[in-house]
This record gives sequence, C-alpha cells and structure tokens, in this order.
Amino acid sequence: MTLDRTGILLSALLMLLGSLSATARPAMTLTNAADVLALPDGMADQGIPVSVTGVVTVAQFDWDGRFFLQDSSGGVFVENRTNQPSIGDIVAVTGITRAGGYAPCITKPHWAKIGTAPLPAAKPVTIEQLMSGTEDSQRIEITGVVRDSQLNDGLPEIELVSGGYRFWAYLPASDRTNLRTLIGAKVLLKGTVASAYNAQLRHIINVTLYVPQSSDFIIEEPAPGDPYAEPLTRLNAIAQYRKDRQPGSQVHVKGVVTYQRKGEDLFLRDSSGGLEVKTKLDESVAQGEVIEAVGFPAVENFLPVLEDADFRKTGEIQPHIQPLPVMVADLQKGLHHGEYIALEGTLVDRLARGIGLTPDGPVFRTTLVLQNSNFLFEAEKDTTEENNYLAAIPIGSVVLVSGICMLESDDGIKAQSVRILLPTSHDVHVLKQPGWLTPEHLLASLAAVSAVLVLVGSWSVIVSNKNLRLKSLVSEKEAAQKELQEAHDQLEWRVEERTKQLKVEMTARKESELQFRAVLTERTRLAQELHDTLEQTITGIALQLDRVASYFGKNSDTASHHLKLARNLTRQGQTEVRQSVWGLRTRAAEKFNLVNALTVTGRQIANGAGIQVRVETSGEMNPLSETFEENLLRIGQEAVTNAVKHSGAGTVKIELQFTPEHVVLQIRDDGKGFDPDHCIGPDEGHFGLLGIRERAERMGGNASISSAPGAGACVRVDIPNPQNNESQPQPDFET
Repeated sequence: MTLDRTGILLSALLMLLGSLSATARPAMTLTNAADVLALPDGMADQGIPVSVTGVVTVAQFDWDGRFFLQDSSGGVFVENRTNQPSIGDIVAVTGITRAGGYAPCITKPHWAKIGTAPLPAAKPVTIEQLMSGTEDSQRIEITGVVRDSQLNDGLPEIELVSGGYRFWAYLPASDRTNLRTLIGAKVLLKGTVASAYNAQLRHIINVTLYVPQSSDFIIEEPAPGDPYAEPLTRLNAIAQYRKDRQPGSQVHVKGVVTYQRKGEDLFLRDSSGGLEVKTKLDESVAQGEVIEAVGFPAVENFLPVLEDADFRKTGEIQPHIQPLPVMVADLQKGLHHGEYIALEGTLVDRLARGIGLTPDGPVFRTTLVLQNSNFLFEAEKDTTEENNYLAAIPIGSVVLVSGICMLESDDGIKAQSVRILLPTSHDVHVLKQPGWLTPEHLLASLAAVSAVLVLVGSWSVIVSNKNLRLKSLVSEKEAAQKELQEAHDQLEWRVEERTKQLKVEMTARKESELQFRAVLTERTRLAQELHDTLEQTITGIALQLDRVASYFGKNSDTASHHLKLARNLTRQGQTEVRQSVWGLRTRAAEKFNLVNALTVTGRQIANGAGIQVRVETSGEMNPLSETFEENLLRIGQEAVTNAVKHSGAGTVKIELQFTPEHVVLQIRDDGKGFDPDHCIGPDEGHFGLLGIRERAERMGGNASISSAPGAGACVRVDIPNPQNNESQPQPDFET
C-alpha cells in the first residue's frame, strides 16, 4: 500500500512539472492569424513557430516583398523579403513570431502559392474602431467624405473625414479617376488597415487604409459639379444656420486677402467680417488681392474656419487695405476673429525663440506681450532671421499693432486669449516711448533703496558696537597712559641708539650697491664689446668663407681674393680682442681717427657683398673722448653689419656731423627695409638694435631707427658735443 501511494505521488509530481514546463515554453505551432495577434509582446518576441494559410489582401510594389495575409480568423502582416505574392493568391506561410513595430507579425517566412481566391469579405467598422488601432492588419469597410487628394509615388491617395476623424487611403494604381473631382464625394472603402506608429514608444499615430482593387472603391454620393457655381456665402455666415445646407458640402466665399501663410492658410475680409481659410495650395497671393475660395466649414475652438479649401484669383485688387480699429471689450465677446484689426497696447514683455527648420533655414518667432487696460494679448511674427526691429522696441512703449486677430475660446461665448499675427514686423508702430519709471527702472530703484537700507541698518549696528568698545577702551587707555609715559623715555633712548646703528648699516649698504653697479656696468660693456667687435668680425669672416666656397673650383682668383679678405678679418679680430683686453687692463687711449675707423671697418664688413659704403663728414671735427669714439664706432659697425646681413642693399651711406651742440652719426641704406614694430629682438636672441640704443643713452643722447618695407632703413644717433658741454653734467657710463 505504501509503495502504491509513493508511485501515485511521483506520477502527480511529474505531471505537474510537465505542465509547468509546457506553460513556460510553448511547444505548439500557431496555425491562424488571430493567435499571432493575440500574443503579448514578450511572448511574441520569443519566435514561436507559425504555419498559416490564407489569402493575400495587400502587397504594394514598393514593400520589398512584404504583404498582408488573412485567413478565416483575421489578418496578419508578413515580413517577407523575397519575391512577393500577388493580391488574391492563396499562400501557405511558415515562419516565427515577432512583436513588430506596433502589432505582432510573422517574420523570417517561407511561403508557397497553392491557389487563388476572391478577397475575404470586408468587416464594417465604425470610425472609432478604426482609429483605436484594434483593426490593424484586418480587411474592413468604412465610409467617409473625401477632403483632399494627391499622387504619392505614383499611387492615388485621398484624405477622408468621418465622424470628426481624418485618415488617408491608397487607391489601386490602375484607378484613373480624376482625383480633384472626388473632393466632397461620399465614398465607401474596402481595404486593409495599416497603422502609423512611433517606433520608439510603439504608440499609434494614425491609420492608413490600402484599397487593393477598383471594386473596393465605391462612390455613394458624387461631389457637387462645380463648387464655384454655388451662391456666395458671407464670411461671417459659414457657421450660421441654413436650412438647405447638406452635411459635408462645400461653401463658396469671396473676399480680399489680408494675410497669407503659404501652404498653411490665408485670411479673407469682406463687408461682414474676416475668416481663416485653411489650404495646402502653394500659390502666392498678395495683400489686397480679391479671391474666391471653396472649402468645408468647420469649427475650431468654438470659432468658424474653412478647411481643405481651394481658391482662385479674380484679378481684382483693393490697394491700401486699412486695419479695423477695435476695442478690447469687443474681442472679449468673441468678435473680429480672423479679421485684420488695429489694437493699441503697452509692451510689457518680449520673447524670441527658434521654432524649427525649413528648407530656407531656421525660423525665429518673436512674441510681444502687450497690455490694454487690464487685458493682456500677444502679437507674433515668424522670420528666417532674428527680428532686430521688434527686439529694439523698448519695454514700456505704447504701440499700435496691426494684424490678424486669432481668438481662443473655451465656451464659444467669451474669448480667453487674443493673438495677433503680424503680416510684417513694421506693422508695430511706436506711439509713445516709455517714461523713466519703467519696470526695469522701478526694480533697479527698489534694489538700490533696499541696498541703502541694508547699509544703513548695518552701519547703525556697527556704530552701536563701536560705541560700546570705545567706552571700554577709554578706561583701558587711561590706565595705560601712565605705562606709555614711562615707556616713552626708554623708547627715545633706544631710538637714538638704533639711529646710530642704522647709519652705519646704510653706509655699508651703499658701498655694496656701488660695487654691484660697477660690476653690472662692466659686464654690460663687455657683452656689447664682444657683440660689436668679435661677432661682427666673425660675421665678416663667415661671409667671405661662404664666397670662397661658392667660387672654389670655379674661379680660383676670386676664391683666393675672398680667402685673403677672411685672413685679414681674422687678423683684425685678433687686434680687436687684444684692444679689448688692453682696454680692460688700462683703458689707455691710442691714436685713433673715428672717420678712418668707420671707413675701414664699414668697407671690410661690406667687402664681397656687392654693397658700396660711403662715409661723409660735415662741420668742424673735434676730438672726442675714447669712450665716445669707441661707442660711435661700435654703433656704426652694428648698423653696417645689419645692412649686409638683412637689407639686400646696394649702397650704405655713413654720415658724421659735428655742430657746436651735437654730434650726429647716421647710417642709411637703400635696402628692402622692415617694420620696426614687428622686428626680432632680445626675445629671439638678437641684441643689435638694443645695444645701439643703450650706447646712445649712456652717451647722454638718443638713437632712432626708422624703416618701412621697401623703403630702406636709417639709424640715427644724436649725442651732445662733449667739447662744448663741459658745464653740462657728463654722461654716466657706469650706470
């Protein structure tokens, strides 16, 4: 008995595990469309096997092989990527399930045609069922009124209205019906529903009906013959009672154009009022042109509008259209919607923002918030660039706004808000500039007053605290007065002693500073001496050796000549080094002629460079001190060297002028020149021009360097004549 019970328990446990396994992972194959559509998203994405046989209801030529299939249970979409079956084919499809973009479908299919059959009967549905998305993939039947038509990639497409909803339907490509003649017709459609959806959120957006054959498109009530032949309706009467009006019929209106948003709508005006006419026609009309329009009357936000309109020009023009002056009280009653009005208001705020992109570029919307009495309204203008005109109107200005009145109402009786569409930015006219007391100024004044009050309060607290401290400090100071008097005498003695000590320290510091300045001056002089003697000589040697290298093997005489010049420059360099060493030791003056020295050194530097050096003197030559002559010579050498190295000149002219008050040295070349404000200097390792200025300053004079691109260069040094300025303080060569 015990064994029998154990066997029963084991059998029950195995059966339970088997049922749980079967529930977690379906092992069956789905055999009809309804079972596929009934799968939850998570299960549909598991790739459950499918084997369905049905009739192809839709297979568009541009679907890359995909098609809709319907059997006796319903329809389903097949993601086929191979050759495509035809409408009416009976096909056997095997594949697996997928969640799809909106509804479950069959993917990775294999299909085979096994015959043909008429399309399944269409199921009549309401517009609410159609728009809910529950009829996705199903063959249905519905009626509607045609509002628009077009060709989309060669396929006829019509837009229909039914029960307040709009949807599009594709007709057979073979249908050659004149699409424009369908506008206003009541039609019966039979076709398969395809839902438009947001792929990221899997939300339905709209539905499209695919009508596969001409027999599925039935015109129940044809459109009126010529809507323009109908009697004209006053603009303010399209939503008024008319006993003879047929549901879904078009009305015929006529008016002068006050504003157009091309491809979106236009606004008309007649003696009765204004009207917004919504039209997709892209034809431009100007303000003042008179047109006729036919369309379907509708109500948006409890206000009349003409939808899906067509229009034509009459050739009439009413120039100089003036806006209608209105009162805020009339607008609040719901009057003047769609009319061209003029309204006065005070600018209280402004908002500018980008609202999108068009083929012509970004679109900016400038919105003005205005106040009339205690009522706020808006005026807005869309432009392809930032609206500087509207942005420049000061806040607080009183303006007159002319534009199209757009009312919004919650009950059709009283307007909740007013928005004015500006035909142009200049339809806003400033009537009065704001006074000083604008909101910005008021806020600034309040902020300033608040800041002053805070400061005054803080100052009062600080003064009170200081008074308390002062009272305690007075008593402390009186007690400390006696101690200070005693310390005063001792402090005087210490000050006297410290003064004597500081005098000794200051004397020692001055001696140290004098010694440092002397060393620094000598180092500067040595640097300039090396630059103006040894570097110039080495530069000359390098130039001559370059020419020896260029003529070597070509013209031995010329190469020998330049080699001899390099040898002479080498000897000269040795002489200058010895003179510098001797100057360091004794600074004794030798017999020296400044003019000859400038002539010889200038020609030696320029020799072989194709540059002619001329030296001219004027005035009565006076012997100068060794320091003056040496500095003038070094300045001349530096200027000539710069001309040879950088200017590409043909002539260098050295002028030495003596006057009773001044000695002037001027070196001028006819080279390519340079920009003195952007030439290289000490930061790049070039100290020549700096050295010229420093030498001139040490001689009590000044140096000027003038040049321009293509105009040569001129270095001019002007120093006081030391022979006739003995009473003047002599230049300090050690500072």
